[in-house]
Amino acid sequence: MTKYLKLLRVEQWIKNLFVFVPLFFSGNITNLDLLGKSIFAFVIFSLIASAVYIVNDYSDIESDRKHPLKRRRPLASGVISKSTAVAVFVLLIGLSITLVILGQYFFSQNFWKFTTIIGLYFFMNLAYTFKLKHVAIIDVSIIALGFVLRVLAGGYATGIEISQWAILLTFVLALVLAIGKRRGELINAQVSGKTRRSLDGYNVQFADIALSISCTLVIVCYLMFTLSPEVQAKFHPRVFFTVIFVVFAILRYLQQTLVYNRTESPTKIIYRDKYIQVTLVLWIAAFLLQIYFK
Repeated sequence: MTKYLKLLRVEQWIKNLFVFVPLFFSGNITNLDLLGKSIFAFVIFSLIASAVYIVNDYSDIESDRKHPLKRRRPLASGVISKSTAVAVFVLLIGLSITLVILGQYFFSQNFWKFTTIIGLYFFMNLAYTFKLKHVAIIDVSIIALGFVLRVLAGGYATGIEISQWAILLTFVLALVLAIGKRRGELINAQVSGKTRRSLDGYNVQFADIALSISCTLVIVCYLMFTLSPEVQAKFHPRVFFTVIFVVFAILRYLQQTLVYNRTESPTKIIYRDKYIQVTLVLWIAAFLLQIYFK
C-alpha cells in the first residue's frame, strides 16, 4: 500500500490546500455548504495532480534513476511496474471525470468555469511534463500558475470572488517555492551531476537573486492585500499586523535555502521545520481572530 501512496505522491496533496484560500480569506470557513464544495474541489484536484505525477514519473524513469533521491520513487526503483502505473493513471482519470461531472450538482453556477480550470491544469501540466519543464524560467512559471489555478478553482467552486492581490500573492509565493527547489537541485547537481535539462538555464547566483526578488514581492503583495479597501472593510484593520508572521516565515525559508541548502523539495520544509510550522499556526490563528472576533 505504501508504494501506491508514494506513486500518487499523497504528501504533495498539501499543495492543493490552496483550493481553500478563497473560503478562508472570505471569512466563510464555518459555512458547511461552501466548505463541502471546497473539499469536493480539493479531492478532484488531488486526483488530477496524482495522475500528472504518474505521467511525470513514467516519462522520467531513466533520469530519476540517476538522482540520489528520485531513484527511490516506485517506478524508478521498479517496485511498481509500468503497466500497473498506467492502470492506476486510467483509474484516477476515470474518477476525476466522474467527480467533475457530478460537480455540476454542487456548483452549477460556475460549473463550466471550474471544469475549464481543471482541464487547463491537467493539459498545462502534461505540456510541462513533456516539454516545458526543460525550459528555464518557463518551468517555474508553470508551477506557479498551477497554484493560481488551484485558487481560482476554489473560487469558482464556492462562488467567492478572489482579490487580485490574493491571486498575485499566490503566484509569487509559488514562484519562491519553485525557484528554491531549482536552487536545491543546482546544489545537488554539483555533487551528482545535472538531472534536469532546464538547469542549464540557471546557476546558483541567478537563483539567489530571483529568490530574493520573489520573496520581496511576497511580502509586498501580502502587505498590499491586508491594506486593500475590501480587506480593511471586511476584517479588523489590525489584520495588517499579521504581516509579521509572513516576514518571519520568509526569512526562515531563506535561511533554510541559502544557509543550509535544505529546500530542494518545498513540501519537506513544511513537514519538517518546526519554526515554519509554528509560524503558520500562529498566522492562521491571528487571521481567524480578525475574521471571527472583530
